This record gives sequence, structure tokens and C-alpha cells, in this order.
Amino acid sequence: MTSGTGPPHTLTVPEGYRVGPWTVGATVGSGAFGTVCAATRETGGDDGTPSRTALKFLPTGTRTPRQLRHLRDLVERETALLRSVREPRLIRMHDVLTVDDPDRPDLDGATVLVLERAERSLEDLLAERPEAAREAGPALLAQVCEGLAQLHRAGWVHGDLKPANVLLMADGTARLADFSTAAELEGTHAYAPPFATPDHSPPELLRPTHGERGTRTRPTADIWAFGVLAHLVLAGTHPLPGATVAARKEAAVRYARRAEDLRLSPRLPAAWRPVVADCLARTHAERAAHDAESLLPRVVEAGRGAALPHRAAPRRRYLSVSLAAAALGALAVGLLAWPDNRERGRADPAGYARCLQGDVCFFTEPDGRGRMCAWTQDDPNWRDGAQSCSWAGDSAGSVFNNGFGTAAGETYVDVVYFSETSLRARLGCVENGTRANLPAGTKPRSHTWAKAC
Repeated sequence: MTSGTGPPHTLTVPEGYRVGPWTVGATVGSGAFGTVCAATRETGGDDGTPSRTALKFLPTGTRTPRQLRHLRDLVERETALLRSVREPRLIRMHDVLTVDDPDRPDLDGATVLVLERAERSLEDLLAERPEAAREAGPALLAQVCEGLAQLHRAGWVHGDLKPANVLLMADGTARLADFSTAAELEGTHAYAPPFATPDHSPPELLRPTHGERGTRTRPTADIWAFGVLAHLVLAGTHPLPGATVAARKEAAVRYARRAEDLRLSPRLPAAWRPVVADCLARTHAERAAHDAESLLPRVVEAGRGAALPHRAAPRRRYLSVSLAAAALGALAVGLLAWPDNRERGRADPAGYARCLQGDVCFFTEPDGRGRMCAWTQDDPNWRDGAQSCSWAGDSAGSVFNNGFGTAAGETYVDVVYFSETSLRARLGCVENGTRANLPAGTKPRSHTWAKAC
């Protein structure tokens, strides 16, 4: 998805247009297969949907039967992924609507995805403030890598990872977005539409063979794209030479054939060079040794040297803050200690360090070990609320309150947790900055932020 002055909008949606309870605002992005608009409604929904969202309009494709089939496939792919995979580093879908407006044949029948609203994309930040993107880059790249790990664990390949598809939220954190070309794995392979961006595609997919089911792809395609992304963010240039997309495409093919070596920019920090080189290995087989899960601690470690002197950067509870300030502040106060590792499913020696600044984190074992669930806001139902936690109601071993936020000028720093949903049956309260082992048999299921315990 392209922000700002990109290609012509697939659909033109006028400001003030109504779709269900939503009033359309400004167009914030467009791509070959969709248009994204800001949207508001007077109040949030009963299901917890916020009053500010983004609407992604996907056209009907009625111009030709072939286009109709392709667009229907793209819509089904994106909605299937967003309905089945709800992870903290993937943009969240709140609802799916269909436009019913015979008076507007260009919009009538369009599918509308109601999505979390971002402040901007990484592409915007790179274009407007490349130095800010470079300084915040290690923190953002750690979150992108975590998003890939979550996506791959769920059995999906993104297929089009690039700066335009990394969205930056009001609190400075990153989300992966635009899953219209994502593909679900069937064993070791997936079959994706042939619409990936050449500048971010591995050599084996630059001249692929397209079968009836699409282009055969694997998670290593996302690993290559992550290497390109890291080089763009940290060095400011594409890792392969060429002034045009076509020239870079040919350079990638020559590199894959071993006619050229990989020459990384001297601006790429030394700690990142082996990480990016492994992501940009020539072949799928070489890249397969470096999946997103194993890259994650290396990405975190590579970013440690970029940490800035301590700066207080207030996280928000319901308050939008400057993206660059939030991202840099998060980096400064220890975001790179370990990306928030919700529901990793295995014990991890990093312990409490996995809990991001701004979050409250509960762990299944003492001393921050075991599985972790983390939140930045209230959640009255850990199993089905804002952030699902599969072990909610089972015994928790420890907690780390690493967060703080503001709402309407008031500060919320402590966290009260409960054994029941709807914030009843108080179990205890943990003050800001506190790491604590919980009494044996503690079974939290909900929590709320408070001004003081």
C-alpha cells in the first residue's frame, strides 16, 4: 500500500461518505488493489471497536470476469488471514462490510475492511525524515521481525513486505499490514498471486513460473524482503545496485547466478552486516537456515549498540503522540532488550527483558520465564479481549509492570489484576517498574491500569 502521492487511487471515496456506522475522512493510502481512508464514528462499538479506524476499500472488479476472480481471491486471502491470525504485530481487523449503493456503481459491492488506524507508514517516515527512521530503525526492525515470526508460526507468508506495508501506530510501535497477497503454507510451500514488488522479491521469484494456483513461494521470500528493508532503513539505499527497478532486478539475477557479489553499503552499521547478509543469501536453501524466529535475537542484539541515552518518552493510554518521538523514546528506554514476545510457547532465558517499555506483562513461570502475555491498555477478558492470552485463568508465575500512560491529562502507572472478567475479584496490584513473582496458584484473567495501587 502506498501513502501520499502514489499511484492513482483504485477507488475514489469522497470525504463524508457513509459506510455502515463509519464516516469516511481523507484518503491516506492507495495501491493496485485498494484504497485506505481514515474513518470515524461518534462512539466506539459495543465490541470494543474504537471510534477512529481506517477503512480499506477493495473494488468489485466487475469490469472483466478475470479481474473479478483475481480481486475476489485477494479479498478472501486478506480477510481469511486477519480473521484467523490475531497477533500483536499484525494490523488488527475489526469488521468486514459491503457497500450497498446502486447510485455509485464504482463503489457498489465493494468490500470494506475496518482496520486499526495507523499514524503513517514506514515509507512515509523514510521519505519525510530518513534520519529519524534510521535512529528508530533498530526498534522498528525488531518489531517487524517479530511480526514475521508470528505470521510464519501461524502458517502464512506475507509475500509483499516493504516500507509501505509496515504501519506505525500512534504509540510508535510497528504493525505488518496489507495481506492481500499473503499465502497460507501447505507443507513447505504456499501459492501466492503474482503481484509482489520486484524490489523486495528474492531472485528466485523475479522470473517465476506461474501455475494455475499462482506463484509458489516460501517463508524465505519474507526473509529476503526483511534484509532489503533493514538495508533501506539503516543505510538509506537499496542493497543491490541500480538506478531503476529494472536495473536492480537484473543485478539481483546476476547476484543469484554468482556473477556478482553482494556489496553492502558502508553506511550499514557493522553489527547489522552479518544479519542483512544472511537475509540476502543467494538461494532459498541458504536463506532457510535463518528463519524469522532465529533472526529475532540477532536483530535485537544488532540494535543494542544503537541505544541512545535515557529519555523519558511517555507512552499513551488513549493519547496519540508523535511517531518519531515515541519510537525513539521506546528505543532509548530499552525496547531492544527483547521484542515483546507474546505467546512464544516456550521458556526463554531472557526472562523479564522480553517485556517492552510501555507494557504490563504476565508470565507463566517465576522470574519472567515461560510464556508471556502483554498489554498496553485495559483488558477485561484476556481470552477474548483486546489481546488474547491462551493460558488466561491458569496459574501465572510472575508479572512485570513496565508501562505508563496518560488519558485526558491523568497519569495511569499501576496495574490492578483480577481473577474474573469484567474487572471483578481483585487478586492484587503491581506498581510501575515492579517485577514480582506471584503467589502460587494465582490465576489472573483481566486487568486495568490505575493511578495508584
